[in-house]
Amino acid sequence: MSLSEMRDIATEVSDMIRHWSEAYGMVFSSSFNVTGGEPLLRKDIFGILEEITKRGFEVYLLTNGILLDRDRARRLSELGVKGAQVSIEGPEAVHDSIRGKGSFSSALKGVKCLLDAGIVVTLNTTLSVINADCFLEMVHLCRSLGIQKLGFSRLVPSGRGKDLLASLLDTTQVRDLYQTIIATDTKGVVLSTGDPVAAQMSTQVDRDEGFVPCGGCAAGLSGLTILSDGTITPCRRLPIPIGNVREDSLREVWATSPVLSALRDRSRYKGKCGTCKRWANCRGCRAIAYGYSQLHGNNDFLAEDPQCFL
Repeated sequence: MSLSEMRDIATEVSDMIRHWSEAYGMVFSSSFNVTGGEPLLRKDIFGILEEITKRGFEVYLLTNGILLDRDRARRLSELGVKGAQVSIEGPEAVHDSIRGKGSFSSALKGVKCLLDAGIVVTLNTTLSVINADCFLEMVHLCRSLGIQKLGFSRLVPSGRGKDLLASLLDTTQVRDLYQTIIATDTKGVVLSTGDPVAAQMSTQVDRDEGFVPCGGCAAGLSGLTILSDGTITPCRRLPIPIGNVREDSLREVWATSPVLSALRDRSRYKGKCGTCKRWANCRGCRAIAYGYSQLHGNNDFLAEDPQCFL
């Protein structure tokens, strides 16, 4: 999409949220996560960020860090970018084995530029058999660099993730790793994750939480993804087209998409996710459920989360 098309999208989202606020008396915490691929490959990336930030949205950049330098970091800061997430898969040898030789040192140079520019940095690790045993070393890395946050997510077995199928953690491994992470004293490094299963570990559920989704997986509930060609999907890791911003109204897609409606309907969910008392605040990771389902000859985004241990 062109810069002008992205300007129109930012305007449409701004108008949509303003109308909802006025109609329903709701306060929205509205934000854009700008990612890729690698967003800094776009020559007009700063123009895109400016169009978003000047409409009052919080903006976060998700990057591999390699293309960051002092000038780019300074420009991000001047535009008011709230934070940047940089993907680091583990210590240098582990990271480079996944993302290419030299990528670790290049990414850390970018991280230091962000920190010097005053931007809050989150390192994020995609957990798999390859790096699970060394994840806690990332806490020490964050402390040594003065990084404020450390995030983690599970490997999604779709796209390039299919090549790492043998590296998927099994249910027991996920449980044991998450228990270790939660029990660790991170001493000032804030742990964060969008994994709904991880978020459930610190909550005690004594009764069924109901049939109205109010937390957990964001797909169908609190966000949408717009791809570079305008395609709309429920999540950046859930590759199910539900429209295109070049042709469709975002508001109409949000209200009438059969896929989004299904994601909000507990009766449509399969396996233990459909009967779980935590459904309203979890629903498992729909991207992992969908990717795993595809590997077994199905295309079921409502299948149970295969790694859930709760």
